[in-house]
Amino acid sequence: MATSFAHRATGVALSAGTILLAWWLISAAAGENTYHFFALCAGNPIGEIVLFGLVWSLAYHLLNGIRHMAWDIGIGYGVSTANNSGVIVLALSLIATVVIVLLSHRIWR
Repeated sequence: MATSFAHRATGVALSAGTILLAWWLISAAAGENTYHFFALCAGNPIGEIVLFGLVWSLAYHLLNGIRHMAWDIGIGYGVSTANNSGVIVLALSLIATVVIVLLSHRIWR
């Protein structure tokens, strides 16, 4: 149940994240001053938390979607298998998010 709720919540978060993506692209196209304001917002601690959450939402939604595709072809329906795959999806999504964030800080900082 928790993984189902998280899948739906991350889908909503990704939809909201599309607004941030549009803001980023529009500010980049609008010029240096506009982009600078976006960079200030995205680079402060709250902005970094939001970006971390969006990266995690994408990683979780992707991995859990793969899990759902396995279910669609009849793999992993057992209760213990479903519980274990849920834990694996959560762990892998967190690991992927941390790796992506650390790599992005190393590249762009």
